Amino acid sequence: MANLTPIEVVDQRLHEDVKRYGKIETFSAKSSLYTPDEMQKYFFFVLEGRIKVYQIHFEDAKEQTLMILQSGDMYDVVTLLDGQLHENILEAIDDVKIILFPIEIVRNWMHDDENFNRLLLPYLAKQMRHIEELALDLSFLDTSKRLLKLISKELDPSTPHSKLLHNLTHEEIASLIGTVRKVLNRHIQKLKRDGILSVSRKNIEIKDRQKLLAQLPIEP
Repeated sequence: MANLTPIEVVDQRLHEDVKRYGKIETFSAKSSLYTPDEMQKYFFFVLEGRIKVYQIHFEDAKEQTLMILQSGDMYDVVTLLDGQLHENILEAIDDVKIILFPIEIVRNWMHDDENFNRLLLPYLAKQMRHIEELALDLSFLDTSKRLLKLISKELDPSTPHSKLLHNLTHEEIASLIGTVRKVLNRHIQKLKRDGILSVSRKNIEIKDRQKLLAQLPIEP
């Protein structure tokens, strides 16, 4: 089971519910997904593409991206657990495919199927750690260090690109680290001068991994 993706676990253990209640939905890049009201009724697994989960401070229109969902992620575990409205906005970064379920069906799995809980509980812990790390980074790290941490995530030795950041605008990257495009661009230009990055259009390429890793903040 450890090697299965979340949807494979669900499909194996709860096959009849998947066939009866699961619904494949697709969204084009840059389109909005469900409203918070709708997500009180539904729960989904991401099959393909990336989804930005963010909030807007309406007084100054500043965005803060909370996470980017990718293949294998699920949403929304918070509403699944407490049944309350969760005021997040969902936007497809790429063309996206999900499998959608009525949230009450997923609550039944949570109550009745220990295999689903073996999937859900570690995933919930992972999301809690992510939000905790985001809060600490915003409090304790400057913009440069936050940017370096973000770029270093999901480093793949086979490619100079970050799968997480591929084709994101500078505005979207800025909202991931709690800053604005103008400030982000200043830090990107410095990393370019230092020979760590090269930037073309919406692609950030890592030129010197060792320099990048050497500048990362030391984890406690």
